[in-house]
Amino acid sequence: MIKNEVVIGFLIGLIANVIGLYIASLLLGNGDGFMAVINTAIVEGFIGKLISLGAILNLIVFFIFIKKKQDYRARGVLLATVLVAIITFIIKL
Repeated sequence: MIKNEVVIGFLIGLIANVIGLYIASLLLGNGDGFMAVINTAIVEGFIGKLISLGAILNLIVFFIFIKKKQDYRARGVLLATVLVAIITFIIKL
């Protein structure tokens, strides 16, 4: 039961990060498409920063789960955020 809640929170955290990445690419993309922004970010070396901006949406989801007293789902969102941080760190190396 508890594992299911953590997994649900983890998946929601990953989905929120992808949505945040999409929103960040729309705001910072100067009218280019999503894939064009991602390709430009990879070529110019700022994909890690763009992914980190996408993770801001996890903060909102985390506090929603805390407010609703769904601590295990919030823990899953936190794990997803830590995974994104590790991936961003690896990309920067």
